[in-house]
Amino acid sequence: MRHYSAFDHWISQADHALRTVLGKPVITERPDPSEGMTESTLNDIERSHSAGLMRVNHSGEVSAQALYQGQALTARLDEVRASMERAALEENDHLAWTEKRLHDLGSHKSVLNPIWYAGSFAIGAFAGAIGDKWSLGFVAETEHQVIKHLDQHLEQLPVNDARSRVILKQMKDDEAHHATVALEGGGAELPWPVKKIMQAMSRVMTSTAYYL
Repeated sequence: MRHYSAFDHWISQADHALRTVLGKPVITERPDPSEGMTESTLNDIERSHSAGLMRVNHSGEVSAQALYQGQALTARLDEVRASMERAALEENDHLAWTEKRLHDLGSHKSVLNPIWYAGSFAIGAFAGAIGDKWSLGFVAETEHQVIKHLDQHLEQLPVNDARSRVILKQMKDDEAHHATVALEGGGAELPWPVKKIMQAMSRVMTSTAYYL
């Protein structure tokens, strides 16, 4: 088995960042949940609203990629690193699905995605550096907060936007699974102030990415 140097890992991280923000991410074998579904009839207001929500979700997946990659880089245990990398690969599916949905809605990704990636990567690397149990706890709390956002978006989507809805439902199931895996892997519950800071940062991203 080949052993990679620290420089090799940083090159790999740079490649992953470029694929996430600008290129085509590596995905799993899973198909797009909305594949084969008939496009719904949406008026201009509904289409714009759906696009805004899906742009927020796409930016959230960019942040998730950065978070997982930062944690994998500094994780101490091989099994924790492998868990982070597998979760990141599954989150790539979400990234591809939401990007395609944005394209189908005639809209665009957030222009601030490089900022979301850089900030989340730094947070993930810090979480991994202070200990695997806190890193896993951070994943679990992040996923729980994402699930809440997805629930809100499922309520806010236009009633007849079935394609966006089925994508968000599958994403919600995946996020719940990732949270469970993180907790079962030894993740610790985060202190209340940390949770509040995470929520505040999330509000900044969601309120901005909807428009930009």
